[in-house]
Amino acid sequence: MTEKNTASPTPNLLVIRSKDIHRAAKFYQEMGMTFDLHSHGKGPEHYASEIDGFVFEIYPIKNDNDDTSKARIGFNVDDVDHVVTVLREIQATVVTDATDSEWGRRAVVKDFDGHTVELVEAINNEENNANQ
Repeated sequence: MTEKNTASPTPNLLVIRSKDIHRAAKFYQEMGMTFDLHSHGKGPEHYASEIDGFVFEIYPIKNDNDDTSKARIGFNVDDVDHVVTVLREIQATVVTDATDSEWGRRAVVKDFDGHTVELVEAINNEENNANQ
């Protein structure tokens, strides 16, 4: 590959597959995401959420080879403890309760299709610097 001075690639799309796209969308909506229901041409109905140019889509599973549940997904959230509480209320599985880590306050949950979802509340560097 020829070396070229270019910017690093920026992620702009993540597609997961679900047995029940409506239930899956509910899980992510409880985290604060907003979805629109789409269908392109003869393609299946699916949900899409756009956040700062990044598109997160939930498509139905077509067959066993279409399973994306082994994927680990990460989201920055404003309040990890609150998000975990809300997800517990809708019967989501909490793998790791919210704890402080070197990346900030962090929890790990599973969505209804088994995707591992890491939630991180960033450390407030301004607040930390003021306390030092």
